[in-house]
Amino acid sequence: MNNVFPNEAGLQLPRSLEKYESNGYSFKTKFLAFIGACEFYSPEMWKAAFTELIATALLVFTLTTTIISCLDSHEVEPKLLVPLAVFIIAFLFLMVTVPLSGGHMSPIFTFIAALRGLVTLARAAIYVLAQCVGSIIGFVILKKVMDHKTVQNHSLGGCTIDGNGATSALSPVIALALEFVCTCVVLFVGVTVAFDKKRCKELGMAMVCVVVAGSIALAVLFVSITVTGRAGYGGVGLSPARCLGPALLHGGKLWDGHWVFWVGPFFACIAYYCYSMNLPKEEEEYDILRLAWACFGKNYDPTNLQERV
Repeated sequence: MNNVFPNEAGLQLPRSLEKYESNGYSFKTKFLAFIGACEFYSPEMWKAAFTELIATALLVFTLTTTIISCLDSHEVEPKLLVPLAVFIIAFLFLMVTVPLSGGHMSPIFTFIAALRGLVTLARAAIYVLAQCVGSIIGFVILKKVMDHKTVQNHSLGGCTIDGNGATSALSPVIALALEFVCTCVVLFVGVTVAFDKKRCKELGMAMVCVVVAGSIALAVLFVSITVTGRAGYGGVGLSPARCLGPALLHGGKLWDGHWVFWVGPFFACIAYYCYSMNLPKEEEEYDILRLAWACFGKNYDPTNLQERV
């Protein structure tokens, strides 16, 4: 593909990376442009990353306390309350954070956004770091306020496949399959709508947040009905960052099979990306090289970019 985009100086940037060499760009410049290194100097990016950190910390704290409360309630089927709680909480957090940072709050959404070229690799790396730190902060607070017995019974609300003694015996293969399938559900239902500009305009932000939150609740509902609702296993992680916090703080069996909560979503994102390549593309779809030119062109102004991340 050799499409070109005009820049402010009237020059043209070839879309294909091969043309960088013929225009005399050094390897260092090409690499920095490719990862979007100029974003490291963007105050907007750091503000958005800070929003991701705070939002992730509050989200994991709110979700974990709510889910544990549901499971410890005296309802006949407490696990059926979990999807409803997840939907309400996810919807509220999305409504607040989408205008501020894009509302990722999970490495899954950041990774698929980077694959689709909606965020630069530089921003994606900072977002994932912020989400992991936010998860740790959220669970530090949770561990301080939660009863010690509850922490032990529910493994600090962490992601585990081993459970407590006889309460769970999920094999890594089954857990990996659940992570993959449920992440695919969230991506196929929620992200497909969220990344479609035309549909977003038609539905409005509130309805898009409903769809994304509903897809997350749907994935939790599927697992909570079949294999969850018992101490030691709270269902699919749907966020490696959420699983990392309890593993670092509580340790022990939370590290057993911890790789499942990273590998499963990772391969789900790859699979969804391959599928999305066959979806119709919009004419004004964000192009990562356009931002690269803005970063290293003569008239770069980070407050004046036509295409924002």
